[in-house]
Amino acid sequence: MTAFALPQDWQAALKGALVAKDTLALRNFLDAELAAGKTIYPPQACWFRALELTPLDQVRVVILGQDPYHGPGQAHGLSFSVPPGVRPPPSLVNIYKELQSDLGLSRPRHGFLEHWAKQGVLLLNSVLTVEMAKAGAHSKQGWELFTDAIVQLVSDKPEPVVFMLWGAYAHKKAANVDTSRHLVLKAAHPSPLSAHNGFFGCKHFSQCNAFLVSNGFPPIDWTLPDAVQ
Repeated sequence: MTAFALPQDWQAALKGALVAKDTLALRNFLDAELAAGKTIYPPQACWFRALELTPLDQVRVVILGQDPYHGPGQAHGLSFSVPPGVRPPPSLVNIYKELQSDLGLSRPRHGFLEHWAKQGVLLLNSVLTVEMAKAGAHSKQGWELFTDAIVQLVSDKPEPVVFMLWGAYAHKKAANVDTSRHLVLKAAHPSPLSAHNGFFGCKHFSQCNAFLVSNGFPPIDWTLPDAVQ
């Protein structure tokens, strides 16, 4: 059966979810897809990249995506991010436009967001895999319940966290977040189809940093250096 190799801290915290019936069914589904020779994104080594870069005890911000990019070379395990050398997709371009409007940051030349993840920004997709050229192909196979468990773990943290939720799907995903302790910011999705309906001008990045600073935490450095490693 397909191994779920999570970092040790997340592995321990998610031990119940890892043996849940839905997760076992998901692993069987992924086995069958791989055995059938289907191309799955991101590569298996990157399925849990968001958890590897952002340990549970360091999560300060959560940005929820839906499922990975389904084009060749795009998905690498972080929501909205693409590897170095890959052109930023339209939704990420709009995120950069809002960053520029909100914080005055110049638009990065790449779409590689690991710099954010390493500061405690959990870039989590609801569904962690997808079949090539078939958006949503792995939805309703068990990933959603698994990532619900991740969101619940973050909500249960004693330290305040910022949830940046873009689009109705993300809003529903974090419906059970404890708003008495955490900051939940909601806006339209940054997709070109909806960004003008409330994403542009939402000022989530400045609100996020103001909340973190007010609670004694350093702000996120949202700049993305041109040189990526």
